[in-house]
Parts: sequence; C-alpha cells; structure tokens
Amino acid sequence: MTTPARAGTPGRPKDIEKRAALVEAAGQLFCRHGFDAVSLDAVARAASVSKLTIYSHFGDKEGLFTAAVEARCEQQLPHGLFERPEGLSLRDALVAIGRAFTGLVHSEDAIQLMRMMVAQPGGSTRLATLYFAAGPKRALDEMEGFLRGVQASGQLAIGDPREAAGHFFMLLKGIVHMQVLIGLAPPPDAEARARHVERCVDFFLRAHARGP
Repeated sequence: MTTPARAGTPGRPKDIEKRAALVEAAGQLFCRHGFDAVSLDAVARAASVSKLTIYSHFGDKEGLFTAAVEARCEQQLPHGLFERPEGLSLRDALVAIGRAFTGLVHSEDAIQLMRMMVAQPGGSTRLATLYFAAGPKRALDEMEGFLRGVQASGQLAIGDPREAAGHFFMLLKGIVHMQVLIGLAPPPDAEARARHVERCVDFFLRAHARGP
C-alpha cells in the first residue's frame, strides 16, 4: 500500500514548482496589500494554481505567510553565510553577514512587512508571532550559532552569544533603519550600507576583543 504524502512535503518536480510559485506570489501580495486584504483565491490566481494546492502544501493562510517570510529571509540571508569557510577571517565573515543582513532589512519587502507588523490592531500578536518566528528569530538563531563557534575557538570574549547576536543586528540596523520605517529617509544605497557594515563590524570586534 502506498503511504499518502504529507501536506507541506512535496516530492515531484511539478509540486516543487507549484510551491515556489505560491511562495513568490504570496510574498508579493502580502507585502503589497497586507495579510488580511489578501485572499487565498488571489494568491492561487497569481500563481496559476488551484486553491486546493495551497491547502495541500501549506495547510492554511498562516502557513503560507510563514513560508513566504522564510523564503525571503533564506534568499538574502542563507544558512551558508553562517558556516564560516576555512581560511575566511572572522572580520570578513562578519562583514559578509552584515552586508546580507542590511540588504535584507532595507529591502522594499522587508520594510513593508515590518510596517504591516506595526500596524496590527492593538493587543493582536498572532501575525507578529508568525513573522518573528519565520524571520528575525531564525536570523538570531543562526547568528547565535555562529558566535558560539567563535566563542569556542577563543577568538573573541563573548559572554552571552544570544545577547551578542542581538547587539550585532541592532548595530547594523542603527538609527537609519528606524528613519526608513517611519518615512523620514529612503533606504541607504549599497555603498552607504557597505561603509556602515564595516564600521559596525570593527566596533563589534573591539567590544568583544580578548584582554591581554
């Protein structure tokens, strides 16, 4: 007897293609119109699939939203960034992570998603919880793992890798990210982000340098 495939675990190439099309369409629509304003029918039409395909891959609208956030984070902040290749200096590894992170948080999609989270009705944390788990928490977990490796190697004096991961990302966001979110400034260009990342990495390394 053949065991039915579980929802959310496509195996055939056509299933994978449909899933990718749904994730891309959902990401665009959610960022453009917000979670509540987007129907599953609209996502299905945009991806040229049936609504039943959404249920078979993601279970429900919240599952689709989670997958869309995860996909956008993985595209710009892939797991491989946090697996430091042999021969790559610590500074260069941190700069690579920093450039990818600032590119992500200043992207149009990320800015729209963050504004969507802030605009949620008072007292409602349902969507924010999904967003945080699929995006920011994933990045924090990856960075914490990276810094635990650095801590174990003795290269830096890091007391709490989880806390240090949060500090690193907040340094990278800086005041400019808040100004962008509230519409006081446009997102910085690649050159400005690169300069900012270099300064943040150097500051972070000095802050956690081992004593004499």
